[in-house]
Amino acid sequence: MRIVIINYGAGNIQSIKFAIQRLGFEAVLSDNEAEIRNADKVIFPGVGEASSAMEKLRATGLDKVIPTLTQPVLGICLGMQLMCNHCEEGNTQGLNIFDVDVVKFDGSEKVPQIGWNQIESLKSDLFKGISESEYMYLVHSFYVPLTNEAIATTNYGIKYASALQEKNFYGVQFHPEKSSKAGAQILQNFLEL
Repeated sequence: MRIVIINYGAGNIQSIKFAIQRLGFEAVLSDNEAEIRNADKVIFPGVGEASSAMEKLRATGLDKVIPTLTQPVLGICLGMQLMCNHCEEGNTQGLNIFDVDVVKFDGSEKVPQIGWNQIESLKSDLFKGISESEYMYLVHSFYVPLTNEAIATTNYGIKYASALQEKNFYGVQFHPEKSSKAGAQILQNFLEL
């Protein structure tokens, strides 16, 4: 299986690569369009700031490539947020894969949300073998409001969409690569889609 992690300078690339290796697979880091298009599975990671991350995608033309991919694609954290229409962080236009905008926590919650929180209302093969109310590791100041594309929710003062799916595109706000056995199971499930 050819697994490509999109390499555009995002912060959590190596930890995702090691998590894939622990599952017995090799992943390639690449920003090459042909290599990405020929992959069986694509992981779109992200740790950082939305507008500068989007600038890097535009500079390499990946902003045009990612929305046209037909194989399973998994956006993680900022990767998922950039797949939405718009992000309040840096007033950033997204990739318009998920029809929802990313907004900032309103301040009644401690920002950023850092640490373990539960995922609920699980609705996808991505969560096969994952129990309702499983804990995942999150680090974020912006969130996706509840939407029809939500396949998991999390409560942090408000209930928000912590995972999304639209056709072959999946997104998770949490970090499966840092979420112990359950996170590894989600990565395994993605590779089996």
